[in-house]
Amino acid sequence: MSKLKTIIVDDEPLALNYLRSMLADFDAVDIVAECRNGREAVLTASQINPELMFLDIQMPGMNGFEVIKALQSDVMPMVIFVTAFDQYALDAFDLHAVDYVLKPLDPERVARAVQRAVDRLNHNQVESYKAPLIGAIGAIADRASAGASGQDLSHEPASESIKGKLLVRDSGVVKVIPFDDIDWVDAAGDYMCVHALGETHIIRITLGELMEKLDDKLFIRIHRSTIVNVQRVVSITPLPKGGSLLELSAGETLKVSRNYRESIRNLFR
Repeated sequence: MSKLKTIIVDDEPLALNYLRSMLADFDAVDIVAECRNGREAVLTASQINPELMFLDIQMPGMNGFEVIKALQSDVMPMVIFVTAFDQYALDAFDLHAVDYVLKPLDPERVARAVQRAVDRLNHNQVESYKAPLIGAIGAIADRASAGASGQDLSHEPASESIKGKLLVRDSGVVKVIPFDDIDWVDAAGDYMCVHALGETHIIRITLGELMEKLDDKLFIRIHRSTIVNVQRVVSITPLPKGGSLLELSAGETLKVSRNYRESIRNLFR
């Protein structure tokens, strides 16, 4: 049996060391990287395409939810959350993540989580996990907002648009996002992750609908599920198998698939 290329992510060195020592006993797991914060996890995942990620939710700077939002769909691994998060979040993720384990870590619980990942791999159930995870994050946000306001927000439209701007409803607040402020966009099923000026907004709109609104001289597709604002690109690094990595001005790294490499070449000639 081939081993699962695995990244472990936790901002606490003792927790990271303990998880590493625990996973060393599993033949199915090959730890290829360790990350101490969310941004490092996103960069590492884009470079090595892991199959499995143990991801802490509660981290400063970029938490586990934000890591999921920031990952492109084509580099999205299976996720096992390591968390002490509230029970309603665990209920939602129980259906969408491979598994979750609570701190302090229990070896038997970690073993069951690893076995679930192996089972999904063996049954060819390793399609992109980003869409259901984003859906779960959206459901948690809706529940938290509804609980705070006493209202049912489940049917509130997630987004609308006016000329040159996107209106995003987030926890009862309408945010106005000029298209020029958008850095890049990643599609996840029925949801879109719009990254703009350091924030990520989850909205319900199709990639095609959004592309029709954006300036095609400013925004190009670099993957079947990813759009980038070309003005944010500061460097292009070729990859051995034909794709490339784009570095954006805010520090993000995006992978260009081989099918879209010509659009990048033509753009920067």
